[in-house]
Amino acid sequence: MNEPLDPAKLTPETLAHLLSASLKRRSITTENVSEIAEAGNLLSTDGTINLVMYTAYLLSEKYHDDTN
Repeated sequence: MNEPLDPAKLTPETLAHLLSASLKRRSITTENVSEIAEAGNLLSTDGTINLVMYTAYLLSEKYHDDTN
């Protein structure tokens, strides 16, 4: 049986898999997720990523880019 996912503690591999599965047209790699997490200082000390913080960072970057 699979363990339930904790959206506050996803590994970059798990997050990449979830994003790729939801997008269907585009593959998101672990490297893509890790690069974004590092740029946003989103990696916890245990190497996991909070999905809400990851999403918030992406949105802030999008809106920051749209205003410039």
